Amino acid sequence: MTGGMSGRRVLLLGGTSEIGLAIVAALRLPAGAEVLLAGRDRQRMTAAAKELELSCPVRTLHYDATALATHETFVAAAFDSGPVDLVISAAGVLIGQPELDRDPLRAGTLVETNFTGHVTTLLAVAARLRQQGRGTLVVLSSVAAVRPRKANFVYGAAKAGLDAFARGLTDSLHGSGVRVLLVRPGFVIGRMTEGLTPAPLSTTPAAIGTAVAKALAGRRDTVWVPPALAVLAAGLRAVPRPLWRRLGR
Repeated sequence: MTGGMSGRRVLLLGGTSEIGLAIVAALRLPAGAEVLLAGRDRQRMTAAAKELELSCPVRTLHYDATALATHETFVAAAFDSGPVDLVISAAGVLIGQPELDRDPLRAGTLVETNFTGHVTTLLAVAARLRQQGRGTLVVLSSVAAVRPRKANFVYGAAKAGLDAFARGLTDSLHGSGVRVLLVRPGFVIGRMTEGLTPAPLSTTPAAIGTAVAKALAGRRDTVWVPPALAVLAAGLRAVPRPLWRRLGR
């Protein structure tokens, strides 16, 4: 992967995302590459850039996934300073369902961050990549997209929407020279899930980073992390609804 990324530019949407940063680290970028971290907290992004210990330059850009009206302008500015070869769409938040039940407005913010903001940003990104005639989009979905559960159905619904959008975007970009890689991790042990009991087939940001870097070197359009989740997902779809309602997590 390293040789192919020499002189290339990588844009991470969600510049402080543990998973997104783990993917960037796993790419093992050479000095000739450049990384653009895009997010709201410039101080945290600057600290994250130092922790990456990359040999290539890292720049920070202001990006707010919920500021939908700014996304086209943001994308134009990111691409106007040079072609972008890899875009990692990793912006996201996780809020417990009981909190969302008490505050529907927070539910709306979760959906904007985890779904709507990806749509408005990635449509603008896809248009630019089409003009370039090349480039790759990495979209972070979740096993929660397969069948939302009552324990986190707003989060699951947002991820289901993003998953469907990414699959449709993949088809719309066919033949354009632009690739979409859809990533479906299981429960991720990290900052967002701190305090929660890990679910079966849990994973880590580092494991996702390694899996994505490997997938980018091949030709796959979907990657499950861990791979056994693909089998589990098929089983989840087949669970009768009365039994599904009894599941806690």
